[in-house]
Amino acid sequence: MTSRVLLVSPAMTASSRQARFDDGESLDEGGAARARAAAGALPSAVRVVTSPSARCRETARALGLEGGPTRELAGLDAGRWRGRTLEEVGAAEPEAVGRWLTDPTCAPHGGESVRDLCGRIARWLADAQAVQGRTVAVVEPEVVRAAVVDALDLPASVFWRLDVPPLTVTELSGRSGRWNVRLGRPLTAPDAG
Repeated sequence: MTSRVLLVSPAMTASSRQARFDDGESLDEGGAARARAAAGALPSAVRVVTSPSARCRETARALGLEGGPTRELAGLDAGRWRGRTLEEVGAAEPEAVGRWLTDPTCAPHGGESVRDLCGRIARWLADAQAVQGRTVAVVEPEVVRAAVVDALDLPASVFWRLDVPPLTVTELSGRSGRWNVRLGRPLTAPDAG
């Protein structure tokens, strides 16, 4: 049995444009419009799930997808840095940010480490392989990174080196505990012809 998981990164928010740690903000009008324009671009799925964040749920709705939030697919818990920009945190705590970006076991913000996130997503992917058919998951970019780290059996230290643009699809397909990865194609509106 082959399982397929399509990981869709959310559209933009004003906070994501500012490199702000998730603060629960909704999509901005430009992000919502781009997501609505891409509705119908994804193949049908036996299961649709989202990260619990507002931007992931709103992106799924704009794409015409019906599915519920899954707690296991939450983005990285940034602890006390939530709502602040990376620039603000870097100015106030440069050593902590440096450690956080280079040591996947470090969580100076009091939230979740990259390694912990990768482990949580690896457990979810193991369960996802038992689903026959296609799963579409609209998830935070860091969830996509963690899934690729797990699927390719990469060290967690490469996590921050994986770029996940908004409204892209990363496809995992596999069986018997082994995944193949098709990286980040842009999600665009289907051809009208």
